[in-house]
Amino acid sequence: MRALPVRVDAVLIQAVIAAALSFAHLHDLAVAAGQDGWKAWAYPVSVDLLLVAAWKRLRSGESKAAGWCWFLVALTASLGANVATAGLLDLGNVPAWLRILVAGWPAVAFLGGTLLAHGAAADRAEPTTGPDRLPASADPEPETLPAAVPEPPARAPEAAPTALPAAPPGARVPAALVEHARKVAADHHTRTGAPIDIATLRARLGVPAPLAEAIAARIT
Repeated sequence: MRALPVRVDAVLIQAVIAAALSFAHLHDLAVAAGQDGWKAWAYPVSVDLLLVAAWKRLRSGESKAAGWCWFLVALTASLGANVATAGLLDLGNVPAWLRILVAGWPAVAFLGGTLLAHGAAADRAEPTTGPDRLPASADPEPETLPAAVPEPPARAPEAAPTALPAAPPGARVPAALVEHARKVAADHHTRTGAPIDIATLRARLGVPAPLAEAIAARIT
């Protein structure tokens, strides 16, 4: 089995050296601020991980404001440790404010990492479609119009009511109708002073003309 050739990259070597130096400076500053043992080694890991998380957020193009904010926070912590260990600060007598900053760094790093991780997950989970938005490739279905309701067939005109069968002259007329006709004729004569005519009798009784003629013949 042939061994894969190892490519030496000057940029990669430079990055490894710079990371190692920054890591050492952060460790030394944590020790000077009262952190010892594994805690002193955890500080540079925390700073570098926050830098990487913020840089990934910037590269993804999501919430660049949050990415830049936490990137600058981590860069300030790393750069501040490098400057502090350059002889400008007495590591044997670290001021109280620096001890406070070092002791509070884990909470700051935890907050930044959580916000970056959950913010990226929320951006990825945001739905691209919704009840008010359709996918770009989906064409809205044409609205289906309700089927036209057929109009009911036109009703045939009702036949005019047929007239009552005409009573032939001399036909038998009920006595009650004759008696009622006599009263109507007497009332008409009392009011007008003239005998009732067939047309008026027919209108008052509501009977056909032939029957009115037969009744008039009975009461005159």
